[in-house]
Amino acid sequence: MATHVANQDAPASAGDFDPNFYPPYHGMSVGRYLATRISSLKPPMGRAPNPIRLLRMVTARQWSFFGVAFFAWTWDAFDFFTVSLTVRDLAETFDKTNTDITWGITLVLMFRSVGSILFGIAADRYGRKWPFIVNNILFIALELGTGFCNTYGQFLACRALFGVAMGGLYGNAAATALEDLPSETRGLMSGILQQGYAFGYLLATAFARGLVDTTSHGWRPLFWFGACPPVIFILWRLTLPETEMYEQQRELRRASGNVGKTFLEEGKVALKHHWLLLTYLVLLMAGFNFMSHGSQDLYPTLLENQFNFTANQVTVTQVVANLGAMTGGAAVGFYSQVVGRRFSIIVMCVVGGALLYPYTFVSNERIIAAAFFEQFCVQGAWGVIPVHLMELSPGAFRTFVVGTSYQLGNLVSSASSTIEATIGERFPLPPTERGVRRYDYGTVICIFMGCVYAYVILLTLLGPEYRGRDMDVAHDADAVEAAGRRNADKVVSDYAHEHEHEHGNGPDAEKGTASHLP
Repeated sequence: MATHVANQDAPASAGDFDPNFYPPYHGMSVGRYLATRISSLKPPMGRAPNPIRLLRMVTARQWSFFGVAFFAWTWDAFDFFTVSLTVRDLAETFDKTNTDITWGITLVLMFRSVGSILFGIAADRYGRKWPFIVNNILFIALELGTGFCNTYGQFLACRALFGVAMGGLYGNAAATALEDLPSETRGLMSGILQQGYAFGYLLATAFARGLVDTTSHGWRPLFWFGACPPVIFILWRLTLPETEMYEQQRELRRASGNVGKTFLEEGKVALKHHWLLLTYLVLLMAGFNFMSHGSQDLYPTLLENQFNFTANQVTVTQVVANLGAMTGGAAVGFYSQVVGRRFSIIVMCVVGGALLYPYTFVSNERIIAAAFFEQFCVQGAWGVIPVHLMELSPGAFRTFVVGTSYQLGNLVSSASSTIEATIGERFPLPPTERGVRRYDYGTVICIFMGCVYAYVILLTLLGPEYRGRDMDVAHDADAVEAAGRRNADKVVSDYAHEHEHEHGNGPDAEKGTASHLP
């Protein structure tokens, strides 16, 4: 997984540059790397910074980037969960079973990898701005289309296309929100960003209660409403420029003399040096996606079908669970900056596993407490992921790698809800007085999640970490190899002088990255 520099303009050894030029696992043999997996988990035991001070380090421009990315990611989650929360209504409309409708969820997850590849490459080559805008235009069209579907086939087709649009957003949102931030703030801001997912789930739950079956149109108003906020995100993003880190990357390609050729060369370098790391990230994200979808997608059905919760009880439980998720993501993301990314993930998986029994077997309203803390753990671990992927990804392909590893993991885990629903139907319970069939979904979710937690713990233990990485081109060994050290030096130096009047004391004051070359 080590990064190497072979260009004649590059240094002969890591000692010539700032230590952040190379990841901490650079140059290790396989045996040495494996031998350090447990010892490297030891927290540095540093003092936790004041989170208010960290938030004050973020500039107005950085808040604007973060805000548009956060709300777009929130609405991505809202759009996804519209199906999860209306499974029964959709099944009645299209005369299908609940399992048939969950294929709409599965198709979205399967086709998101296509979107992440297409839009990820576009964002790394042409910028974060316009791929983001195209994403949101597609959201509008396909969410409206879903609301007007009259057949099961039309529904599946819309959701499959929706998956392509949704797949392109995550990597772009993570890069837009995080890559310009001061390094000290990224753990906290990563946790907040990722909880756009939980916030979207919470909003979807609330609006589903208010819009579904409250008019003569049944479930359709929820989807029609979902097409509206992306208009705001498009207008917001139009007012913002490209991120500073992308501008540096673009200038480096221009300085090398041939933008397209340099971009392709960067791709060759990234693939040559990081193919094993990229494979690892996909496997890790498969585990994380199994963890979130396995614990959430079928949970409203469990509450309603197995525990006979009313619509109001389901709504309250889901809202409380997502409040726990939002709290966990922000808290664990913040502390991962102090104790490490891998350590934080493993602790959350261990605690989450211990909470599985009450989360799936308490059959009265006390399950609300279990739901809060279970989702605190699930999304607490997830809160580390945006910054963890950003730090491990090759700089020139940050959007592509973050988005594609996440979405290929989604592809692997795409059948989570269908698997759980199918296996659950093999464990029937006594029907209700009205003859409605009931199934023991709780046992299935508990066993399924126990296996997933064990898998994530193992992958995280074996994996690398690059906490605190500088993200400018001066600290990107792949960019230096592809475009030359002298070009990288010139781009960063020129950029620092050009923006010094904007930042007061130079880039250090805003980004927490070096304003001079090592």
